[in-house]
Amino acid sequence: MYTLAQELLENTFMATIQAKTSRGRKYWYIVESRRINGKPRPVVLEYLGKPLDLLRRLRGLTDKLAVKSYSHGGVCALLDVARKLDVVTSINKYVKAQRSYMTDKPLRHNLTAGITLLLGAIGRVCMPTSKRGWWNWARTTSCEYLLRVSLSKIDSQHFWDIMDCIPITAIERIELEVTRKMLRLYKIETDNMMYDTTNLYTYINSTNSKCSVAQRGKNKQKRNDLRQVGLAMVVTRRDFIPLFHLTYRGNMNDTVVFGKVLKKIKKRLVDLSLDIEKHTLVFDRGCNSKKNLARVKRLKLHYVCALTPAHHLELVEDAEIGFKKECVENKTLFVYRDKRVIWEEERTIVVYINEKLKEGQLRGIYQSLEKKKKELRKIQRRLSNPRSRIRNERNIRKTIETLLKGQYMEGLISYTLEKDEEGRFHMIWRTNLEKLKTLEDRLGFRILMTDRHEWSTEEIINAYHGQSAVELAFKNIKNPHHLAIQPEFHWTDQKIHVHQFMCVLGYQLSALLWREARLKAGFKGSLDRMLKSRVLVYTRNNPVMPNKISSCIIF
Repeated sequence: MYTLAQELLENTFMATIQAKTSRGRKYWYIVESRRINGKPRPVVLEYLGKPLDLLRRLRGLTDKLAVKSYSHGGVCALLDVARKLDVVTSINKYVKAQRSYMTDKPLRHNLTAGITLLLGAIGRVCMPTSKRGWWNWARTTSCEYLLRVSLSKIDSQHFWDIMDCIPITAIERIELEVTRKMLRLYKIETDNMMYDTTNLYTYINSTNSKCSVAQRGKNKQKRNDLRQVGLAMVVTRRDFIPLFHLTYRGNMNDTVVFGKVLKKIKKRLVDLSLDIEKHTLVFDRGCNSKKNLARVKRLKLHYVCALTPAHHLELVEDAEIGFKKECVENKTLFVYRDKRVIWEEERTIVVYINEKLKEGQLRGIYQSLEKKKKELRKIQRRLSNPRSRIRNERNIRKTIETLLKGQYMEGLISYTLEKDEEGRFHMIWRTNLEKLKTLEDRLGFRILMTDRHEWSTEEIINAYHGQSAVELAFKNIKNPHHLAIQPEFHWTDQKIHVHQFMCVLGYQLSALLWREARLKAGFKGSLDRMLKSRVLVYTRNNPVMPNKISSCIIF
């Protein structure tokens, strides 16, 4: 009669792989040791066969195993931010079909205008492509799995039809509604608002008369041979999040645009229920003019802006005498502060020397000088060549004068042109070292102007330094790998406006995501670095858990 302990011992076993030799060949078995009648005995569980047969069986285990990988983290996180802001509902509210054969709130492939524009915006954030190439990117992501809808039929015609249903006048209202929800949910600091403009070149044909927003102008990327579209933005200083944007004609200069956009900025602040007294608009010297500052005063907006030192030489001379050392952002600066009447209004003026700016200006001047000296030596050699037939003094002087032009170049190089008995010209030139020394002393000056008389000097300078926030925003949206507005692939005004809105929306979502990563995950990298993070979803055919999906989001 067995005891309980004996029964447990009988049921305890451990499987092993053992080989048996028969007629000189090895055969493998899975064997377990069991107690039979109180004695351990080997029991064959499975015959595995010869070594080669076993190897084939092992390799065959992966033949029916399918592994797929999808980009997941960025798409999932951006969709989550859009869900919190209810972006799709905000867009759908203002959709109106422009074609008689479509319903007022059109659907294409079971997708509304709101979700289509959102998917387009996310596509611009993660992998900028044409509308035709959107699906080639989307099929490598988890979009379909997350939305539980087929996206394979989304092509360029799908986007065009949906974009056609967004009136230009509705863009401002959609952006306002999304921004209002954003401020309520994320508690973003908006006290200092940075304004600036940029332009983006297009490949729209010069003979295309149906597009008025794309015009030729002074392109900031030096593509003056192409038509361009302007973009103005207001972003927050701390988080670089856009509060307002405007698409405008490419041939409008910054001063004119600023004058026209001021009322819209004031209206946006009022619509967002922001206290104007507690908010300050920061803009650069390119937007300044007597008329624009008068408009700012009429609208009761507070401001910090810059002035051009070359237009206020008397102020620069006074500053050189009255500089005092002051600590700003843990750095010692030479600062001059005063109240002056400028453009018929008393304003607080702060003048300081920016060493980084000065170094950059000097570097540019010396590089330009070397290039001009090199060209002057070439002209000297051509003139002194005995075989030279250059005899027209007027043309020679015109060539030299054109060469000597440039920023800060006036008076730095002087020359004389002499004619010998044989009619050949000889040129002598020299660098004006005294002028160069005077220029070095005057470089690096920043002149700031504000109506915040109660602010400290450090607060004024810090507010202006926040201007880099909007410059960083423009740098991000010109990134060819993420967030790129260009190329636009559109040639009508309405679609260009909608395209830029879609891109700014994508930037707004990614900037919010970047903020959350910094605050909650301690992320310290740039926005571009965050978007480059690769997160995959692995899907495999598992006999126990079919189509098991594991995923994670990291920054």
